[in-house]
Amino acid sequence: MSGLIQTGLSLFATEEGGEHAGHHGASYWGLMVYFGFTLLILFAFLSIAKSGFKDRVFKNKWSSRFEQVYLFIESMCVNIIGPHGRRYVPFIITFWLVIFVSNIVGLFFAFTPTADLGFNLGMALISIGYVQWEGMRSNGVLGHFKHFAGPKLGLAMIPITLMIFIIEIISEAIKNVSLSLRLFGNIEGGHKMVEGMNTLGTNIIGPLSLPFGFFLLPIKVLTVVVQALIFSLLTCVYISLVTHHEEEHHEDHGHSAAPMTA
Repeated sequence: MSGLIQTGLSLFATEEGGEHAGHHGASYWGLMVYFGFTLLILFAFLSIAKSGFKDRVFKNKWSSRFEQVYLFIESMCVNIIGPHGRRYVPFIITFWLVIFVSNIVGLFFAFTPTADLGFNLGMALISIGYVQWEGMRSNGVLGHFKHFAGPKLGLAMIPITLMIFIIEIISEAIKNVSLSLRLFGNIEGGHKMVEGMNTLGTNIIGPLSLPFGFFLLPIKVLTVVVQALIFSLLTCVYISLVTHHEEEHHEDHGHSAAPMTA
C-alpha cells in the first residue's frame, strides 16, 4: 500500500529535488528531454496508426482514432476558415497533437513542455507569424498592413488612423501573450493545485502522505483536451480573419459558374 502511495506521489509531484528544491520547472536541457519524449510518444503512435492505413477498412484501432482526429480538425478548419481551410489542416493538426500529447505527459510526470512559458510563447510566435504570412500572401504586403489602419477616414483624420494602426499592431502582438499565457496558466495551475492537494493530504494524514491530488485527475484530463482545442481553434480564427476574401472569391466563382452548369 505504501508503495502505491509513493507511486501516486511521484506521478503528481511538481517540485524538483536537489539544491533547487521547491523550484518548479526544468532547465533548458530538461525541457528538451521532455519535448523529445513527447515527440517520441507522438511518432510512435503515428507509426502504429500509419501501418493500418493501407487497408481499405481500418482494422487497426489507432488508425481509426487518428482518422477521427483528422476529420475533427478538418471540420473545424472548414467551418471557421471556409472551404479553403482544408489546406491549413496539417498546420492546425500539428499544434493540436503536440499540445495534446504534451498535456497528457503532464498527467504522469512532474513537468511537461506546455508548462513552460517560453515553449508556449514559441508556439504562439509560430502561430501568429504564420497568420501574418498568410495575410500578406492573400492580400499583398501593403494590403495586409492597410487593414490595421481601419476604414478610410480622409486626410483630416490621419491622426486617428495612425492611432488605430498603432492599437491594432499592439493588439496583434498581444495575441502571442494571450495564446502562451492561457496555455501556461492552465497547465501550470493544474500542477500547483495537485501540489497543494498533496500537501493538504500530508498535513491531514501525516506519514501516509495520501495524494489528494489524484482526485483532480478528471479536471486535468478535461483541461488536456480543452487547451489543445482552444489553441488550435484560435489559430483557425486568426487565419480566417486575414483570408476571408478567399472564401468570398470561391462563393463568387460558384455563383458565376451556376448559369453555365444549368
